[in-house]
Amino acid sequence: MLRLEPRPQASKVWSWASPLLALVLTVLIGIALFAALGKDPVRALQMFFWEPLKSTYAIGELMVKATPLLLIALGLAVCFRSNVWNIGAEGQFVIGAVCAGGVALLADKTTGGWIMPGVLLAGVLGGMLWAGLTALLRDRFHANEILVSLMLVYVAIMVLSYLVYGPWKDPAGYNFPQTRTFEKVTQIPRLMSGSRVNLGLLISLVGAVLLWIFLFRTRAGFAQQVGGLAPAAARYAGFSSRKALWIALLVSGGAAGLAGALEVAGPLGQLTPYVPAGYGFAAIIVAFVGRLHPLGMVLSAVLMSMFYIGGELAQSRLGLPKSITGVFQGLLLFCLLACDTLVAYRIRWDTGLGAARKGQVA
Repeated sequence: MLRLEPRPQASKVWSWASPLLALVLTVLIGIALFAALGKDPVRALQMFFWEPLKSTYAIGELMVKATPLLLIALGLAVCFRSNVWNIGAEGQFVIGAVCAGGVALLADKTTGGWIMPGVLLAGVLGGMLWAGLTALLRDRFHANEILVSLMLVYVAIMVLSYLVYGPWKDPAGYNFPQTRTFEKVTQIPRLMSGSRVNLGLLISLVGAVLLWIFLFRTRAGFAQQVGGLAPAAARYAGFSSRKALWIALLVSGGAAGLAGALEVAGPLGQLTPYVPAGYGFAAIIVAFVGRLHPLGMVLSAVLMSMFYIGGELAQSRLGLPKSITGVFQGLLLFCLLACDTLVAYRIRWDTGLGAARKGQVA
């Protein structure tokens, strides 16, 4: 029979091989799922893994999806490495979008280019404010940050709905719940013509580099990680757990808010009830598949955006339900959790003879 045997120390090989194995298992389970639904598995997998890469325009759309996922995941990595469980990045994303949209709506035909940085700054501050509520309740009242941050997601969505159905509703929008389209001066510059890829892609990549420097080349980053791995050792070394809490949540909230600002001032161009796209929750998977490492998260963000685009294509071309994207995301997460067992354990084949001999010796 097979049994799990604890390793003397965690396997570095499997810590990076586990996500690859999880991806393979996700694909295999996906093939079985497509076959059970009566769809051609080869055609379905083509929607997820070939169509998003087959042209320059398709790759551009892939980068548009990957940008918010990567930004949010980078912020979440700071939290998770600090043992602070921010599950509410979706709410911080939405409030960042709302604050950025509020500034964008102030612009008119005569507004100068200075407003565009103001839009992004408003998004960052909005996300930090929303995450700061969680930090305050955790710091002062010892509230569970998982529950608080998650519940604030739904409050943020209600705030957005109130604004687009109420005071910010476009009077010339044929009663649709949306704001007027933002002025061109507030929109994020695109990197190339004929594509929606904008400056946000470069911002997210720079953010990955800055996170690597912060985590692995600064004393502050070292203090954050020590506080998460060994709180007692952090206190002995003089590191403040309260400071680590606030830094983790404010950085995470600011990154999510920036992603929201880039989304509404970039591809969307206005506020609608559909701003919450699930990026905040999907970024949790991105962070863990990428092993909370900046390079790994860049790759996993691209993979997750392939799932988003593939799900949309499978819905329109194969008649599959919209939920297929969430199914693939969930499969990847559960397969990763299963494969991570191999990091701390090795599989042994036990014939039973060894156990019998041990019993005789005893």
